[in-house]
Amino acid sequence: MIKRIISIVFLLLTLPQLALAVRIKDIASFDGVRENQLIGYGLVVGLNGTGDSDQTNFPVQSLANVLERMGVTVNRNDITVKNVAAVMVTANLPPFAKQGTRIDTLVSSMGDAKSIAGGTLLMTPLKGADGRVYAVAQGGVLTNSFSYGGQAASAQKNHPTAGRVPNGGLVELELPNVLSDRGQLRLNLHQPDFTTATRIAQAVNERFKGGVAAATDPGAVMMNLPEAYKGRVVEFVADMERLEVRPDAMAKVVLNERTGTIVIGDNVRISTVAVSHGNLTLYIKETPKVSQPAPFSKTGETVVVPRTEIKVNEGGGGLAVVKEGASIGEVVRALNALGVTPRDLIGILQAIKAAGAMQAEVEVI
Repeated sequence: MIKRIISIVFLLLTLPQLALAVRIKDIASFDGVRENQLIGYGLVVGLNGTGDSDQTNFPVQSLANVLERMGVTVNRNDITVKNVAAVMVTANLPPFAKQGTRIDTLVSSMGDAKSIAGGTLLMTPLKGADGRVYAVAQGGVLTNSFSYGGQAASAQKNHPTAGRVPNGGLVELELPNVLSDRGQLRLNLHQPDFTTATRIAQAVNERFKGGVAAATDPGAVMMNLPEAYKGRVVEFVADMERLEVRPDAMAKVVLNERTGTIVIGDNVRISTVAVSHGNLTLYIKETPKVSQPAPFSKTGETVVVPRTEIKVNEGGGGLAVVKEGASIGEVVRALNALGVTPRDLIGILQAIKAAGAMQAEVEVI
């Protein structure tokens, strides 16, 4: 019976830690395993008179070049179509994408087209930063918008000059496999932290029974491939990234004065401090009065007598004492007792930080 009670108490003590644990794959990624950005220039055709105007020259030149490659010779000065729009096409090439993999592409107008809704993107090569073509894009453009109008009125929904081609990109060139035949891997943390990097290294070493991992700096953990996983890098990564650790973060308070948004981290602590808050309202009203002589009087003149009404209302501000080591919940309850608004709370938190009573970083955005 005693052993059972001890087991239950131990479980209750460890539940808060287990609840905060996250998988390694959600807070870090391996060096080289990332997306690559692609870009290309293309044409969208089939528009209902909402394409680029004659004042935009490069769509006309592009259309003439396309027709010439198809065996149709035209004079560029004779092209006055309005159903064509020049666009920039962008996409993200995911890691380990193979030939034939479909990817989504974004299409954005470059000229003065009113809308590219309902158009079709012609085959567009997508290049990487090295200038090589990694994918081609083609297909119908979806904008989820409309734009109609006449001479006196118009109606528009969402953004009609930018859209998406779902699965419109086709991968043609594969990226090299950065994990093949490697005996050492580097894990990069999304949010560098000394404590988190150390916990990841400890969790990996406990799982694989040896000095497999070592935290080289707050943002990286170096791992040596265990002997049991030689030639099986993918299996090692699959077993490792499922491990759970508790990430740590520096105490921080984020304030947005434009919107009144306040975000306070869990590790924020405040020393003993007294906070007073009060509102001063000043009401001024001008009611001038006109004074003029009596009817049919021979003397006197009309004058304007100024009258000013002033009212001062000072709110009953209170004094709240926040004890040393107070948690974020205690701080919020103490400040709410003063009846402060979010914008007032921003000023109070900045004043507490200036007084040296807040052990946290304050970031104003």
